[in-house]
Amino acid sequence: MAKVQRANAVKAETIIWRALRARKEQLKFRRQVPIGDYIADFVCFERRIVVEVDGPSHDREEQQKRDKAKERWFGDRGFFLLRLENDLVIGSPELAVQKVIEAAKRTPPHPAGSAGHLLPQGEKVGP
Repeated sequence: MAKVQRANAVKAETIIWRALRARKEQLKFRRQVPIGDYIADFVCFERRIVVEVDGPSHDREEQQKRDKAKERWFGDRGFFLLRLENDLVIGSPELAVQKVIEAAKRTPPHPAGSAGHLLPQGEKVGP
């Protein structure tokens, strides 16, 4: 599922991915990462930040309920979930990246670094 989502990224996800990769803040993000029962649009395991890029479907009530459950789930596991709207990412990618950087400054590095993440059972860390 995550592999399919990576291959079919929406415009806003492609824009923010390029912008995050171009930054020099030493934040390493992965995209469309399965974690537990969820797929994070972007995650920086070292800072325990999940970035979700939300389109119009997130305005629907049933999707908002799922979004809240996802935020709780990640929060209970020590992640900060930052939501960015498609329009912000498309219209001002630098502002969107700045919001990510600000969140990273408020989130101390995780003691386990990138090894302390929550891959679904059966996935392995590293080569």
